[in-house]
Amino acid sequence: MGQPVVHFEIIGKDPEKLRRYYGDLFGWTFDMRTPVSEAVSEPGNYGCVDHNTTSDGVGIPGGIGGGRDYEAHVIFYVGVPDVEAALQRAESLGGTRRMGPKKNPEGTLAVGHFTDPEGNLIAVAGPM
Repeated sequence: MGQPVVHFEIIGKDPEKLRRYYGDLFGWTFDMRTPVSEAVSEPGNYGCVDHNTTSDGVGIPGGIGGGRDYEAHVIFYVGVPDVEAALQRAESLGGTRRMGPKKNPEGTLAVGHFTDPEGNLIAVAGPM
């Protein structure tokens, strides 16, 4: 079995407005207590989607964040055992590293971003 998609993010210059928009659109509520790397979002300006799965387990976790100095994008994260190794592999196959590995404030999770050969932004996440 391949590696699963484990998280999604919607990043923009006005994350509060984005959270209102997606909250109204899909009924999402947000937990603002989850700290993330400043490479991903301004501190205190990232909200994880609460109740992101149905009772039968359908759905993946996600979050909305960013800030004035962040480029707007939508991205998904693939869970990997080693973020650095995954980024190196992506590069060896024609991708371009864009960020990382960067760790979360607790130092328990690493993330990295790369673009595929067509320029699509993709992310990987795994243990530190």
